[in-house]
Amino acid sequence: MAQLFKPYSNIVARASIVVGAATPVLIGLAAAAYSRSPYNTKVEVPLNQPVPFSHQHHVSELGLDCRYCHTSVEKSSYAGIPPTETCMSCHSQIWTNSPLLEPVRKSYEDKTPIVWNKVNTVPEFVNFNHSIHVARGVNCNQCHGPVNDMQITFKGRAFQMQWCLQCHRSPEHYLYKDPESASPRQQVFNLYMKLQEKGVTGLSPREQALMKGEEQESGKSEDVLEGKEIVKALGVKTQQLADCSVCHY
Repeated sequence: MAQLFKPYSNIVARASIVVGAATPVLIGLAAAAYSRSPYNTKVEVPLNQPVPFSHQHHVSELGLDCRYCHTSVEKSSYAGIPPTETCMSCHSQIWTNSPLLEPVRKSYEDKTPIVWNKVNTVPEFVNFNHSIHVARGVNCNQCHGPVNDMQITFKGRAFQMQWCLQCHRSPEHYLYKDPESASPRQQVFNLYMKLQEKGVTGLSPREQALMKGEEQESGKSEDVLEGKEIVKALGVKTQQLADCSVCHY
């Protein structure tokens, strides 16, 4: 009887088994890579707005305090979006005929709020409170990236749960103290003024990295020891921070 299968059939059979077993794994890895890619997360992708507002100009060049626009960031879960009146407190005097600011002038005249495109969002089942983080000295750039240097605002972090838990489980790696600030809350906003007054070279290495939007986990033993002292002084309960109910209703 003639041979039904050629000798290379064994190779084909083995290869098909390997491919069949590897395919689900490859699909899973591809899906994970896609979910973390800027194409999906929109990290570092500038979002068009009705008015091309520049944080770099207003914060780094003019020295506006974050709280001038984000009035509720210290006392509320929501940082707040400035009403048109806030914009016009300056722009009724300067750049009064700029075509770029026509939407602002029209909003003010019509008493209709500007509809901004939201850059950073969290799911409805996640409870995030800005005021708590500011009170502990967590700087805006820690979560939002180098927002002080953004011409058009973009998302600086993907806000994935694993990333949040890194800080909640080991806050001593992320907290630091500026001796020039009276409180952790004031430290958050003083850093931008310090940058404007002293320049990048006048900042500590950790502050320089923070202003550049780099990841802030410190591995230096002296920084970690300082962080542990801050955690103790602020009464941060790390065991509770890692509990699901802290962020999820």
